[in-house]
Amino acid sequence: MKRAFLFPGQGAQMVGMGKDIYEKYDVAKKVYDEASKISGIDVKKICFEGPRRRIKPN
Repeated sequence: MKRAFLFPGQGAQMVGMGKDIYEKYDVAKKVYDEASKISGIDVKKICFEGPRRRIKPN
């Protein structure tokens, strides 16, 4: 079975987004970890804990 995750788009970000997927799927953990490694930013922490201004500056 294939799965797709769709997100509403720019401006719809919120603190905690993706946490349920991260906790449920190993592949999601790998994506967050890889994004953090490549960017040098703790993407997981920003997405799951905020602060909100780092996710959605407006």
